[in-house]
Amino acid sequence: MILEVAVLNVKAGLSADFEKAFSEAQKIISSMEGYISHQLQKCVEVENKYILLVNWKTLEAHTEGFRGSAEYQDWKKLLHHFYDPFPTVEHFEMVEGCRA
Repeated sequence: MILEVAVLNVKAGLSADFEKAFSEAQKIISSMEGYISHQLQKCVEVENKYILLVNWKTLEAHTEGFRGSAEYQDWKKLLHHFYDPFPTVEHFEMVEGCRA
């Protein structure tokens, strides 16, 4: 399993609109092949900052499958105009023997 971690900095004053748009966009990502689960969390210390955590079966399910899909264009239209700067996205895998 691969964990996608995206730090999302939403433009000031647009958090409520972003959360509403994300509510719609999550239907897109959750329908994709290789998707396992996701969660969106809002930062307590920094206003307008979020983190998106998405579990994928493989790295390619995200980087090729989702990002290469027609559905990704809909995702972009719903969400990408909220970000400044554009999100940093990284992928992580579990360290064997280091899970509770």
